[in-house]
Amino acid sequence: MKRRHLLQAASAAIALPGLAFAQGYPTKPIRYIVPVAAGGGNDMIARVVTDRWAKLLGQSMLVDNQSGGGGVVASQLTAHAAPDGYTLMQGYVATHGTTPATRKVNYDAIKDFTPIGMIGATPNVLVVNAEVPVKTVEEFVKYVKANPGKVSYGSAGQGSLTHLTMELFKQETGTAMVHIPYRGIAPAITDLVGGQTQAMFPGLAAALPHLRTGRMRALAVTGKQRSAQLKDVPTMEEVGFKGFDAMQWYGSVGPAGMPADIVKRLNETQVTVLKSPDLAEKLAGEAVEPWPMTPEQFGQFIQADIARWTALAKARGIRLDE
Repeated sequence: MKRRHLLQAASAAIALPGLAFAQGYPTKPIRYIVPVAAGGGNDMIARVVTDRWAKLLGQSMLVDNQSGGGGVVASQLTAHAAPDGYTLMQGYVATHGTTPATRKVNYDAIKDFTPIGMIGATPNVLVVNAEVPVKTVEEFVKYVKANPGKVSYGSAGQGSLTHLTMELFKQETGTAMVHIPYRGIAPAITDLVGGQTQAMFPGLAAALPHLRTGRMRALAVTGKQRSAQLKDVPTMEEVGFKGFDAMQWYGSVGPAGMPADIVKRLNETQVTVLKSPDLAEKLAGEAVEPWPMTPEQFGQFIQADIARWTALAKARGIRLDE
């Protein structure tokens, strides 16, 4: 009898290796790769979330900053790691959206990863220099069309979300503006408030300080609802741009092939963290709103985001490796 029970247990473990492996997970610290250098919003979000997440899991989570290649270095490290739940990564709109849409990368943003869950997102905001004589999106479109070749917009770089979002706007409105790419968001904003460029689509967190001083003016935000920090500013959808919901988002992923039980435990504990009012207050500093999802929902979101930016890049002739 005992021998039969042992054989049955062994067979079950072989048939369901993820279940057998997941029992007691995690038993050692978890490496959490962040695809940017230490400091800045992306890194802050990772540290705030993992600090609380680790307590629920009963193991420490070690933030490992791996910058380089617009997130390519971190993505490769994660994709090639053992799918045992001890190497995770904070994927975001660049690593699993705009970068694979605009250039050839040596990882597959869908097939090489296991989605765990969305963490949160912040909208982009269409802003103009305070001297530009417009107060609405409609007025801005008319202004651009009335001044052909005279309106320029800055971005954080070729292929960045700030670049692609404005290209989407140009496509939707049939307008033409000169693109001035910068090395990062800070110098792009400096030139906008200084009047060297006239418009931009930065993330809300980067724009807020300058909106508050009145040196730039907000016309609309992306996303499906108004931002709590800009309640008087309409969404792009409200002013007639259906589906214009591009967001700067952050989520957690692991290597492809992770056991379902481990993914379930990670997702459930992450969702618990995201529902904490304390966390919402911390993330508000980066204008990020928690956005919990199941692994399946997050996987579908990633696929849709890549498809969106790939289609736009193709339509606008944006290919950075050619």
